[in-house]
Amino acid sequence: MPKIIGESLEEHRAAMRRRVFDALVQLMADRPFDAITMADLAARAEVGRSSLYNHFKDKEAVVVAFATDETDRYLAQLQQALASRTSPTERLETYVRHHVDTSADFHIGLAPELRAILSPESAMGMREHVVAVEQVLRQILLDGVAAGEFAIDDVDATVSLLHATLSARHASADTTTRFVLAAVRAS
Repeated sequence: MPKIIGESLEEHRAAMRRRVFDALVQLMADRPFDAITMADLAARAEVGRSSLYNHFKDKEAVVVAFATDETDRYLAQLQQALASRTSPTERLETYVRHHVDTSADFHIGLAPELRAILSPESAMGMREHVVAVEQVLRQILLDGVAAGEFAIDDVDATVSLLHATLSARHASADTTTRFVLAAVRAS
């Protein structure tokens, strides 16, 4: 029987997942996703391959689970940051600043590479995480339109354009925030 990490089976599962996710991030810094094997993940995470397969059916399952974990953490932090903001303008500013300030922590640049190599099922699983984040922005924009703070004709297009703006990694939070607020502000 494999050794349990932690005090309980739940702690063991969480620790195992964290080790595998950390290994994935480390390996992705060295090579492309399609060059990583389950054996590589097991070795880097310092777990047996059979143990790894008990938790994940394949490396696509690892990357989708990793994305789920990262999205959950990101959304929890975002919701906490938004909790004290009341106006849509304040909420949008907080959303933009949070995205820019945490981009190094949460976004390891998997999307473009993975889109081309993941199975349709896994790609859809990855897309669900983007949709969850987009929904927060969509609601802020809808609230801003309803309050008369934002002048937006097409909320879906605006969500896409704002997220494209947020992917500019070289722009500061101040610059990005001013740009976004100017783009949506009602005159």
